[in-house]
Amino acid sequence: MQNLSDQPCLIARSLALVGDAWSMLIMRDAHAGLTRFDEFRKSLGIAPTILTRRLAALTEEGLLEKRRYSERPPREEYVLTTAGLDLLPVLFAIGAWGRKHRNNDGVTRFFDAETGTEIDPVTIDRATGALIGTRPIRIVMPE
Repeated sequence: MQNLSDQPCLIARSLALVGDAWSMLIMRDAHAGLTRFDEFRKSLGIAPTILTRRLAALTEEGLLEKRRYSERPPREEYVLTTAGLDLLPVLFAIGAWGRKHRNNDGVTRFFDAETGTEIDPVTIDRATGALIGTRPIRIVMPE
C-alpha cells in the first residue's frame, strides 16, 4: 500500500497522521486538559510503547509540543499547538456522526462550559452556508 502521506488528497494525508484510534483519543484527552504521559496512559489504558510512538508522531507532526515541567528529575508534558487546537472540530464532527449512526446510550456528552448547553456540532461550507453532505461535490486532482 502506498504511503498515505504522499497522496494528493488532503484527507489521505491527514489520515496518515491521525487516522488511528489511539492518536485521535490522545488528541481528545489533550483537549480535555491531559498533558502528562501517565495521565494519557491511565485515561486510555494504552501500552507505554504504543503511547510513546503516538506522542512522538503527534509531536513530530506539530499537533503537540513537549514542554519541560521538571528539571529534577527531567520531566516533560505535551501541550496542544495551534494545529492540535484546530483538530477539535474534527473530533466533535466524528462524535456527532457516532451519535447519529451508532448506539449512543450511556455515552460521554460534551457541554459548553460557559452556557451549559450541549454541543451539537455541524459542518458547513463557509462560502455557501450549506451543510456539508447536502450538496454534490466535485473533486479536482492536481495537475
